[in-house]
Amino acid sequence: MNIVTLLPFIVLIGAMFLMTRSAKNKQRQAQSMRNEMQPGSGVRTIGGMYATVKEVHDDTVLLEVAPGVHAIYAKNAVGAVLPDDEYNRVVHGIDPDEDAADTPVVPDDASSLTEAADADSSTGKADKADNADDDAAEKADVADEADDEAGKTDVKKIDLGKDDAAAAAGTSEDDKRDGGTDAK
Repeated sequence: MNIVTLLPFIVLIGAMFLMTRSAKNKQRQAQSMRNEMQPGSGVRTIGGMYATVKEVHDDTVLLEVAPGVHAIYAKNAVGAVLPDDEYNRVVHGIDPDEDAADTPVVPDDASSLTEAADADSSTGKADKADNADDDAAEKADVADEADDEAGKTDVKKIDLGKDDAAAAAGTSEDDKRDGGTDAK
């Protein structure tokens, strides 16, 4: 036999060997992860449910899925054992990276941002800024009033009840809505 005819078979056998080897490594890692479970650790099941481990047995594990609610799962049903910070972030919404003292406070409006700049500048500039803010607020109020007046005159209230719709269409209630024809 020639080596050229054997080459496809050799490549196929090599690919199968590599695929089974990686699959076995993944299974071995998953098994060691499940064996490292201990009471108190947070887990995610293969169904996507987050729970806390209460007891670990040979083939099963007792999970607390909600406060006071316990369920027995097979160890194979545990998809991942989560670190404490990730479990608390997902389940309780606690982010350990967030620290209230380190995060800057964002104001609700921009006026508090301009007040700090106005305190540093001269009083003449502060008066001009206040006057500009007052003028902008007055213009916005006038525009809102104009919109309200325009809305009162342009909007007509139409009640499209069953009787009004039939009268507006000029048809009786017995007529078909698709032009009075029966579709068969």
